[in-house]
Amino acid sequence: MDLNQMTIAQLLDPKGFDCACGCHHDTMLRHAVIQSGALAQLPEIIHCLGARKPFIVCDRNTYRAAGQRVEAMIGEMQLPYTLYCFPTDQIIEPDEFAVGQAVFSYDPTCDLIVAVGGGVINDVCKILAKAVSRQTIIVGTAPSMDGFVSNSASMVWGGVKSTIYTPCPVAVIADIDIMRQAPMRMLQAGLGDMLAKYVSICEWRISNVVNGEYYCPQIAALMRSAVEKIVQAASGLAQRDPLAVQRVVEGLVLSGIAMSFARVSRPASGLEHYFSHIFDMYTLEHHTPGSLHGIQVGIGTVLTLGIYEKLICQRPDREKALAHARNFDHAGWEAQMRRMFGKTAENVIEIERKAGKNDVVKHAARLERILETWPQLVQIMREELPSQAFVRELLVSTGAPVTPAQIGIDRSEVRDALMASREIRDKYIASSLLWDLGVLDEYADALVAELA
Repeated sequence: MDLNQMTIAQLLDPKGFDCACGCHHDTMLRHAVIQSGALAQLPEIIHCLGARKPFIVCDRNTYRAAGQRVEAMIGEMQLPYTLYCFPTDQIIEPDEFAVGQAVFSYDPTCDLIVAVGGGVINDVCKILAKAVSRQTIIVGTAPSMDGFVSNSASMVWGGVKSTIYTPCPVAVIADIDIMRQAPMRMLQAGLGDMLAKYVSICEWRISNVVNGEYYCPQIAALMRSAVEKIVQAASGLAQRDPLAVQRVVEGLVLSGIAMSFARVSRPASGLEHYFSHIFDMYTLEHHTPGSLHGIQVGIGTVLTLGIYEKLICQRPDREKALAHARNFDHAGWEAQMRRMFGKTAENVIEIERKAGKNDVVKHAARLERILETWPQLVQIMREELPSQAFVRELLVSTGAPVTPAQIGIDRSEVRDALMASREIRDKYIASSLLWDLGVLDEYADALVAELA
């Protein structure tokens, strides 16, 4: 079995795959149509699923992009349906309020959810589908993020950006004729979300070595191949070249399949995503407009690659690391979390109470493993990561922003984001490694200095 050599259609084999990693890989996704004119296949897919009354969810923008056509197609099938269109032209936040709107508007006589849109509509509909035990079809309108067919939703819950595991959609329809007409910022976002996979695979391997976390080389190879194809076609993205857009969409769908195969988000997200999540939490706390997830992730990838270029040259110091953990000021840390996150800080503090990442004994065990395997860890970084300059230039070639200042994030907020990135979830990423080495503060200061 070589997942990397399979087509998307082959990866959707209902029987799944027994892997040398010891796991059985499968996905609930059964249909993936990624091509020009793909929307025309919606009636056939609905028929194959045996649906009798779809519940269509969109917002005003996605209704204009594809929802109106979806509604007309289902009407032509002579199927009854219910349409819910979020009643705003503003960007919908993926939070409890949006989920509540969808749940309260849900027609319980419907037997299939058709989500028309991008990231927020997708995530809200996954939570809705889980709540009402219905299958979901995703009709994508923009190639802006990698969660179309993942088994999780990225939601703001209790003020904290959280990953909530859900059933995977059973079908995705990505009509390239529609996708390539999305706002250019969304095309740039899709590229940014895919370039993040360089970091995610690297950190997955690092956590495997340091913590013994599950890792699958087959899934990692699948992601590397998808990113490589996107990089090769990226020059056409600024011109909305159909092949470039299709490559990005295919990569985004493959990312979702990889997450379903792994049962976790590891193949698709690392520190770069945590920069984005914390930037989102800032905007929620301060009630200011945010940027697209993939745009923030692209910037986070540039920042993270700069951090790794220094980390490759780091010489671990056992005594310094042990002293840092031994002298850790828990009261000061809690005060820092409250300053950074305001009313959501208690949720962040609770995460640490459960995980015990700052525990001296646990730290000592991790540190010994890091010291024993440092040459291996450095080799992983060298194998997986491109240069910061390469990724920056690739994003710039599409017109995408590459610095936090370009999206209204100041240097102090970037410093805080790096410091807090290891706190919002129990996941071993670059900032976790820096903390274990006793140098996280130093790297945060250096990051701010470079942004001056």
